[in-house]
Amino acid sequence: MTTPLFKPRVLRSGATLAVLSPASTPKPELVERGMAYLQRLGYKTVLSPHALDSGPLYYAGKLEDRLRDLHAAFANPEIDGIVCTRGGWGSAELLPHLDAKLIRSNPKPFIGYSDHTSLHCWLHNEANLTTFYGPMVAADFSREDGVDLASWQHSLTGDHAWALGEAEGLRVLRAGQAEGWVAGGCLSIFAEGLGTPYAPHIERKSILFLEDIGTKPYQWDRMLLHLRYAGILEHVTGIVFGDMGQNVSPEEADYLEQAILHALREFDGPIAVGLRCGHVSTYNVTLPLGVAARLDLSDARNPRMHLLEAAVNG
Repeated sequence: MTTPLFKPRVLRSGATLAVLSPASTPKPELVERGMAYLQRLGYKTVLSPHALDSGPLYYAGKLEDRLRDLHAAFANPEIDGIVCTRGGWGSAELLPHLDAKLIRSNPKPFIGYSDHTSLHCWLHNEANLTTFYGPMVAADFSREDGVDLASWQHSLTGDHAWALGEAEGLRVLRAGQAEGWVAGGCLSIFAEGLGTPYAPHIERKSILFLEDIGTKPYQWDRMLLHLRYAGILEHVTGIVFGDMGQNVSPEEADYLEQAILHALREFDGPIAVGLRCGHVSTYNVTLPLGVAARLDLSDARNPRMHLLEAAVNG
């Protein structure tokens, strides 16, 4: 089983990373701290010209400037990978203006989560590029315990066979096994794309990853029903949910899981929950999107999500 998407080159220590803000304005001190962490890991960092811009509203500068930074990062041969500073809101504004030909001609690892789900979907649909749902500079690398370095290195250095499991928070919600290519992101952004030209494409067997922040049980129920009505689950073989601690208190966790199972009562594939990827309170796991994986939830004591191929080339 192979991915239909094009894979960018590996991202090893010594590589140069562009740091940019396609969505909301980050705190400069957190960006500085996060870049220092990346530099300690051996990377070179280049802060994009408008990464720290502020306004209008909550945006990291004007639309055309955020777009220019992203295009420049892909076009510059001295840049090896792209890491976002933070999420917030704003990436979807870029979608009608993105240059697919430029990006396809200069494939590079793109790393971010949350609001950047819209960019992940566009990069898959229009640029045929694998991407990485993983830690961001201000949100995660600014914290000493903000990044799961093992999954970061596995994902970006070309490890062709590795697995996520209980250590990364994975728990069984419904037992079973499934295979497919990994898709998904932040549930609210993923669902809001439906009915637009930028909707996510799930057209072959897929394992769907979904996470969010500040989303109540009935909202999870509602959006999952929306995905089902929209036909998104027709080719989904298994589902992995993220760290629900960013949505409800520990006392409400069981209630949220009941709401999820209610929404998915007509979906018969395996379901996992708890993967510490995206909005998390601890270390953030890097998850490649667009690669083949096997979800093995047959043993509740040893849940595993096996990545069956490298997400990068070289």
